[in-house]
Amino acid sequence: MNTAIIGMLALVVVALVGWALAEAKYKALTYERNDEEKAAEEHAAELLHKNGYSELGIKDVIKTISTKGFSAV
Repeated sequence: MNTAIIGMLALVVVALVGWALAEAKYKALTYERNDEEKAAEEHAAELLHKNGYSELGIKDVIKTISTKGFSAV
């Protein structure tokens, strides 16, 4: 019985340490896009909108998908 409790405590400690390391890494290592990446993203957005792209709302998506399935016959 003693080893089961020790094993469970060890598992909890390892999980908490791993969680703390992941949180520290997330907060310490931030990523910021540079000017070149921002310009490329803006260019891609311009091309999408120039070619007639528009985001669909949920009602538009429901109209365009098949919600009734296929006929087996």
